[in-house]
Amino acid sequence: MEHTDSSAAQLAGTCLAFAPVPAQRHRADGWTPETQANFIRALEAMGSVGKAARAVGMGRASAYRLRERAEAASFAAAWDRAISMGRTHQFSIAMDRALNGVTTVRVLKGGAIDVSGGPDMAVVHAALRDEGFAKATKETF
Repeated sequence: MEHTDSSAAQLAGTCLAFAPVPAQRHRADGWTPETQANFIRALEAMGSVGKAARAVGMGRASAYRLRERAEAASFAAAWDRAISMGRTHQFSIAMDRALNGVTTVRVLKGGAIDVSGGPDMAVVHAALRDEGFAKATKETF
């Protein structure tokens, strides 16, 4: 009986669809096809290999080892597309904060409330310093 995995099915027909890297040996806690698909989706959302790997319960180094395997060409191509999309998304969030600002609400001693707003320049500066963001924006715009 063939195992249908929902994560891979959600990627089917998208630019992130890929052929999963075959397992060298079966491990319940290894890089299953479903874990690989969830990693690609997390990479698209987060734009960070380390964060995406942690989100699926795997390590960053393990993800890179999987990518480097001979039969991982399709996975690596999906990875490249997903990280580019993720970094573009994160850059868009930073620019939204720069243009529209953020609101911070603090409860002070005695129950007083302080509401302040304005751009989150720390996020904007981090985005502009990050070479990945710069590359993503050049490709997008």
